[in-house]
Amino acid sequence: RDRSKILRSRIELLTRNMLIGLLLVGGMLGLFLNLRLAFWVMLGIPISFAFGLLLLPRIDVSINMISLFAFIMVLGIVVDDAIIVGENVFRRYEDCQSPLQGAVEGTLEVGRPVVFAVLTTIVAFWPLLLAGGVMGKFMRNIPIVVIVVLLGSLVESLFILPSHLMHSRRAMAGCDTGGMREKRASRWLKRLINGPYLRLVNFCLHWRYATIAAGLAVILLTAGIWQGGWIKFTFMPKVEGNSIRAYITMPVGTPVDQTIHVVNRLERDARAVVKELESGQSAIAPPLIEHVMIQIGRHSGSTGSHLGTIRIQLVDGEQRDVSTFDITRAWRQRIGTVPEADAVTFRSSLHRAGNPIEVHLALDDNAQLVQAAKELKDVISRIPGVFDIEDSFRQGKQEMQLKLKPAAANLGLTLDDLARQVRHAFYGAEALRIQRDKDEVKVKVRYPDAERRALGNVEDMYIRAPDGSEVPFRQVAEVQMESGYAKIERAQRLRVVKVMADVDEGLANANEIRQNLEKRELPRLANRFPGLRFTIEGEGKEQRESLADVKNGFVLALFGIYALLAVPFRSFSQPLIVMAAIPFGIVGAIAGHLIMGFNLSIISIFGIVGLSGVVVNDSLVLIHRANHFRREGASAHDAVIRAGCMRFRAILLTSLTTFAGLTPMLLEKSLQAQFLIPMAVSLGFGVLFATVITLLLIPCGYMILEDFQGLGRRRAVPAET
Repeated sequence: RDRSKILRSRIELLTRNMLIGLLLVGGMLGLFLNLRLAFWVMLGIPISFAFGLLLLPRIDVSINMISLFAFIMVLGIVVDDAIIVGENVFRRYEDCQSPLQGAVEGTLEVGRPVVFAVLTTIVAFWPLLLAGGVMGKFMRNIPIVVIVVLLGSLVESLFILPSHLMHSRRAMAGCDTGGMREKRASRWLKRLINGPYLRLVNFCLHWRYATIAAGLAVILLTAGIWQGGWIKFTFMPKVEGNSIRAYITMPVGTPVDQTIHVVNRLERDARAVVKELESGQSAIAPPLIEHVMIQIGRHSGSTGSHLGTIRIQLVDGEQRDVSTFDITRAWRQRIGTVPEADAVTFRSSLHRAGNPIEVHLALDDNAQLVQAAKELKDVISRIPGVFDIEDSFRQGKQEMQLKLKPAAANLGLTLDDLARQVRHAFYGAEALRIQRDKDEVKVKVRYPDAERRALGNVEDMYIRAPDGSEVPFRQVAEVQMESGYAKIERAQRLRVVKVMADVDEGLANANEIRQNLEKRELPRLANRFPGLRFTIEGEGKEQRESLADVKNGFVLALFGIYALLAVPFRSFSQPLIVMAAIPFGIVGAIAGHLIMGFNLSIISIFGIVGLSGVVVNDSLVLIHRANHFRREGASAHDAVIRAGCMRFRAILLTSLTTFAGLTPMLLEKSLQAQFLIPMAVSLGFGVLFATVITLLLIPCGYMILEDFQGLGRRRAVPAET
């Protein structure tokens, strides 16, 4: 149970990915910018990270897997504002402005959109702090890290970076922007902007309504892919761990020796399966099993001689070719049905938000309730990919069931009187207590041992009536041996039986199975058993709560983004154009999951919520520049084209650096990283796809808004005259 090894490997993994991402971001900046400028822009990353690390201990965030992933995720985002400022200052240096004038005017020119771009990203990540349930507690570190690091980057890009650029010796050289390699890259980018991009954006603006219609068609196509089941939703991505646990539950009262016998048999089967799988590995591969631990008498918080646990610790996933899931599946198939056991369940995933299928059935008739649970288990067992089906109903030990006869009522005997006297006869009634030194000794009176060995001894005893008379037990009561209950669970004063199962996500989808049960199978079961009530619990309940919180948070984020955008634009309509990039970012996130072969999950949704604040940044800068040209007297058509050409390099770089920072995580094959990759997929591919939308569809939206405003002005002229 040494978890320090896992923690160490995760920290090393994430640190390595962070360094690789940092090199990729630097390489991307150096490819399109002056090398000295790229260096000063990159310097903002450690400064912003240091700012974050300074504040994190004060807001109860430690260095852990989630917070380190947040640093990786923000790696490419944190340079966005520095890129916008640095690129604008660099452009002024290319126009031969002095270092001081270029740094000051270049920063002030984009200062307002940069501030609001950072604020929109912060507002988008803020609702993730409101997520409830287990996942909300898990993921709260991500928005905290992102927010504090972005605040640090804002300070750095507006105050520290301009000073660095002004004092740069290369900047002091006036129009000299660097060596031949930088000039070639700059000329190549300018040819791309003034050639293919200019022609394409002119074409899109000429056919702007058709272009917008094509964009809407892409959104509808994505919705069709979702509804058609091409991509599925899994609440928590199943990530295999390095251990396999088998939980064996025997009938209550099973002797320890019999439990040990069954557990040992299952362990031998596990070793045989592993030996077969090892034969297919290379000769230099290490043994799959590091050690096996067997525990008798406890599992899942319960105790008893009928319980057993087998824990198999495997070598790290990077050192073996066989997955934990494959070993578990082969072990389960080899064991088959264990007739002696009530239930045998397996666990091999790293994280778990509850049972993938867990249905709570409630009914006042216990016999009917048990039958309903049995029928539901039969229904679930016919679904492919579902295994480890069990219920919470357990037969208890044999016990004496006492019942009064009609004659007992005539004598004034109650069931409480009967039970108490039987208990005193067989267990003992306290007669007195004796103090012996420091101990208190209880003296109990009960029948001799020879009269307490058989059921017949109960029927031979005499029962004392309230009036003091004694009558034979057989005359006033009857007794029979029946199985009791190991545990009784209740909800709203009704008995509850839980039906639980696991799902192989490679063969079936737990979310779809839960929906089918809730809409079809459970209502049919309720018709067969009047009064039956059912609820979906476990992972299904966690999914409902988490998605509800994320949905509410997403609505708040959209409202906050809209309010922030309305301030610099001084318009209620232009923020809608900027926010049009958000649905296309979602399209990119879904496309990324298809490309990478991932299902959507709650982790992906968290990434999409944060994405909504990132994708609007480039649109904000573009529209802000177009408005500036409009105020100088340019037409809407010329203004938006000039803004697109001027901001093309900054928009391209911010998107490429964001994707480059996440690339190491996207390509990571380590088992420990699979849990977090869906969030990186949502953010990386969403930003990449939204870049195309920003450069083409946002100008079309700007012109369409101008069309409607011009139409409104023309209609208002006759009314005024």
